[in-house]
Amino acid sequence: MTENKLRELLEGVRTGKISLDEALGRIKKLSYEDLVFAKIDHHRALRQGFPEVIFGQGKTKEQILAICRRLYEAGSTVLVTRTTEEVFRSISLELPSAQFNPLARTIVIPAGEIPPTGGKVAVLSAGTADLPVAEEAAVTAEVMGNEVERIYDVGVAGIHRLLDQIDKIRDFDVIIVVAGMEGALASVVAGMVSQPVIAVPTSVGYGASFGGLAALLTMLNSCAIGVGVVNIDNGFGAAALATAITRRKR
Repeated sequence: MTENKLRELLEGVRTGKISLDEALGRIKKLSYEDLVFAKIDHHRALRQGFPEVIFGQGKTKEQILAICRRLYEAGSTVLVTRTTEEVFRSISLELPSAQFNPLARTIVIPAGEIPPTGGKVAVLSAGTADLPVAEEAAVTAEVMGNEVERIYDVGVAGIHRLLDQIDKIRDFDVIIVVAGMEGALASVVAGMVSQPVIAVPTSVGYGASFGGLAALLTMLNSCAIGVGVVNIDNGFGAAALATAITRRKR
């Protein structure tokens, strides 16, 4: 239930187009809907500006479909992260508007318009191997109402590739930097811009990268100012944080 949907519901009651009983039936589900295996938070869009997101990893396709169905029927745009093509095929049979991004491993099912934030978010990746996490961030930021620019493969091993883009990068409100290996790209970018930089360490790298821990520690210990760090491989979390910043522009 978005703010606009709630306004429509209340206006319908005021004009007599919707009965009190029907309105009460819808409002009863505003807190959460109990599906036994999941409690769907239909109130989240009202509180935070975007509906509950489904983390697909560890859920069965039947569970994901059931949650998607109820969110969609409630008028919410649906975002599923960490999912598979098999799950998408199952969902698209019932909800044909579903869109699958195989690189990001996301499913988006549009339902009504998400108000644009008016914000511009740049998503940078250090290397091609970081793209799954970068794409998760880009897809999430877009579906949450931001204008998104992808600037990929600009890591520090060939820093001239980054310098060629720096004037463009400075035009964005928030910059998401996705990097594995030693994770130095976030510090380099933050040292050249005034915007907030959200750093996303990835699990890309050889043995001593310790599954992204080396990049995480580098980003946490950045000497550049204005760097915030999310968890390893958490492109979704970076985009959600970026949206919390850009939404303040409205």
